[in-house]
Order: sequence, then C-alpha cells, then structure tokens
Amino acid sequence: MADPNSSPDLPDESEAPLIPRFSQQEEAALLDESNALKSAANKFFTSSQYSQAIGEYDKALSSCPNYLEYEVAVLKSNIAACHLKLEDWKAAIESASAALDALDRLLPKKKDKKQDEAGESGGVVEIEGEGVEAEEEELQRLQMSDQRRDDILRIRSKALMRRAKAKSEQGGWGNLQGAEDDYKALSDSPTLPTQDKKIVQAALRSLPLRINTAKEKEMGDMMGKLKELGNGILKPFGLSTDNFKMDKDPNTGGYSMNFNQGR
Repeated sequence: MADPNSSPDLPDESEAPLIPRFSQQEEAALLDESNALKSAANKFFTSSQYSQAIGEYDKALSSCPNYLEYEVAVLKSNIAACHLKLEDWKAAIESASAALDALDRLLPKKKDKKQDEAGESGGVVEIEGEGVEAEEEELQRLQMSDQRRDDILRIRSKALMRRAKAKSEQGGWGNLQGAEDDYKALSDSPTLPTQDKKIVQAALRSLPLRINTAKEKEMGDMMGKLKELGNGILKPFGLSTDNFKMDKDPNTGGYSMNFNQGR
C-alpha cells in the first residue's frame, strides 16, 4: 500500500522534453519542400527582392521540422541577411540570435575530465562490429561528423557577422557592447575569410570609442531626466537640484552630496 504522506512521482526537470519526430519518409518530404522554398527565396535575395525573400524563407521554416536545428539556423541566418539589406536592424538581431541559439545547441559540450585524459593518453575510438566494412563505415561516420561540425561553425560565423553588423548599426550603449563581444568571438575563428577578418579588425578598432561616447550620452541623458524629476519634487520647497552639488571622491570613486542654501 502506498504511503499517503509520500510525495507523488514528478518528472525529472533535468530531462529534456521529448520532441515529436516525423517518420523518415515524412521528414524527407518536408525537407525537400523546405529546400525548394529556400531555393526560391535565394533567387529573390540575389535579385535584391528582400521582402519577397523573407516571405519565402518563412514558408521554408514552416515546412522544415523544427527539430532540424541546423536547417532552421541556416534559414534564420538568411532571414537576418535580408533584414540587414532592408536596414531593419532590430529584426536582423532577432533572426541572427535565433540562428545562433539553434547552432549552439548542436555544438558538442565541453569534454569531462575522463574524456580529456583519454584524449591525452592517445585513446582510440572503439569501432562496433568486425571486419574492414565496419571500420570503413565508422571512418565515414566520423568524417561526416567533422564535416557537419565545420558546416555548423561556418554558419555560426555568418550569423555572428550579421548580428554584430546589425547591433553596430542599431547603436546604443548596449548594442555596441554586444557588437564588440560578437566581433571578439569572431576574431578567434581560425576559418574566418580574409575579407571578414578585415571587417572584424576594423570594427574592434572603432567600437571602443563609439561605446564610450554612447555610454556618456546615455548617462548624461539619464542624469538630465533625474534632474528634471528632482526639480519637480523640490520646487514646492523653493529649492532645485542646483542647491545640491555632487562631489566625487578621487580615492574611492564614490560621490557625496553637499547642500548649498545660497543657490
């Protein structure tokens, strides 16, 4: 007999929810349909019809099974490229970020200590099955895995470039800081094309000044609004914020407020 005071069995929150999958035939048919729509969208993009391209990419996304993260990421990254051409910076940031989220879920997690030790000691991949055919199949699988990883990193670099560009154009302290973070991540990429490397290096040279300028402007605007609010509160008492002086302590960097009745 079950203990009435015991807690009910609850699902383990650490377990990822199962995503419904289509059969292989259904998945293949949907992917073919999605790829056909993507090809049509690519043609619209090539002919500078960016709004029409977005429409076709959206249709391709609707046809593509949402658990195919790589295919979804490619479409989202392409949509980001369209928004960049249309100078819709906010939409470009959102689409590129969605692509990056999907790709990050595909990249392998960091190896644990045991895996690292096995790698350092020259551990080998264990091949299931026997004979030459089993070895060839395993080698082919590993080669496909490496190619897949290269494809993921290539699309990830494109999405990062597009998001960094959009954030840089959108402006503002937060966006510019985000653009710098994206460009720094790209600067570590060993496979980045030469032209993109030049763009990244130029951006990293120019962004610090832009970030500081935006920061000072936003801080100034904030202080102006606070001053306006303070004057509204102090006015009934015959005072204003001019009666108060903020002095910065050079040692601690903190501020102290001094009141001047004569002002």
